Amino acid sequence: MIRLMSSAPSVFATVAHPRAAIAGRVADLAAFVRHTAPEVALSKHPLWLDVLRTSLGHEVYAIEVTASNRTVGYLPLACVQSMLFGRFLVSLPYLNTNGVVAHSADVQTELITRATTLADELNVHYLELRHESLIAHPLLNASFTSKVHMRLPLPKTTEQLWKGFDSKLRNQIRKGEKGSFVVKWGGSELLDGFHDVLSENMRDLGSPVYGKNFFAAILSTFPNDSEVCLVREGTKPVAAALLLHGWGITEVPTASSLKAYNSSNVNMLMYHHLLQRAVERGQRVFDFGRSTTEGNTFKFKKQWGAVPHPATWQYCVLQGGVSEMRPDNPRYQRAMRLWQRLPVGLTRCIGPIIVRGIP
Repeated sequence: MIRLMSSAPSVFATVAHPRAAIAGRVADLAAFVRHTAPEVALSKHPLWLDVLRTSLGHEVYAIEVTASNRTVGYLPLACVQSMLFGRFLVSLPYLNTNGVVAHSADVQTELITRATTLADELNVHYLELRHESLIAHPLLNASFTSKVHMRLPLPKTTEQLWKGFDSKLRNQIRKGEKGSFVVKWGGSELLDGFHDVLSENMRDLGSPVYGKNFFAAILSTFPNDSEVCLVREGTKPVAAALLLHGWGITEVPTASSLKAYNSSNVNMLMYHHLLQRAVERGQRVFDFGRSTTEGNTFKFKKQWGAVPHPATWQYCVLQGGVSEMRPDNPRYQRAMRLWQRLPVGLTRCIGPIIVRGIP
């Protein structure tokens, strides 16, 4: 049981909205989030709670702090649970960045205090807040900082974007352009090809894949701000990505290409199109996602000109330890190797059941 030290009476009103009450607060919470920074990722939008609830079955909460009937703080949370792994309270699963949104340190404290109380009430292993910078709170007793966000400031035109690449990168893109590839943009009509590529790539990596219904929920919830890029060779899908267009910043939370096409540079071709798309929409930043510093994906993103930004995931650990659910935990290595040997069709059936329970 968490025990908090007594404090002076608060000038704030703090409420943990359950799912039934969230819909009535979405407009105000979205307006609040929008004006908290010059660039705000779509992953901060409160409608993600609806995506996670309807497609993955998570119980969701929106902690809101108000002062004089005005929103001054927001923290979205999803309770991730499965018989295999247990129960966790996360802000938010699948997305690289989330956690506390607040203008002041005292509001941050209010939000985290209520979240830790909720974590205790739900009897979870830990509360996970996917922050970008450290927030001091006595009940946040662990952190994970070995990964960074890789982000590229975008120019105003696609011509300037091209001129910013070095000669090696331009040659790799040109090699991809010489292949017989066709790039398509769209929504749910491209999901079959998108999921085919993603399923095979995730199987090769030894990781379970999200179900197609999850990505369909994203596209239907954000019809103007999410889209699929699909690259085909003839009728065969060979590379695919999901783009999320926020306020001034575009994210690519999911991107894959088939291993057999590595030498064709189709992945370079696709990423060039992703960057062009963001520039054409007038975005100022492109977020390539999180990577381990100096790892292979870090180097891939760095060659595009992306620079590292902090990723500080913080925890209130109530049971066990944070490392127990890390994919690099030795206990999962054998399972990952076995997964890589399974037929893709089988992983598409059982993968979504497993991954929905992973924080």
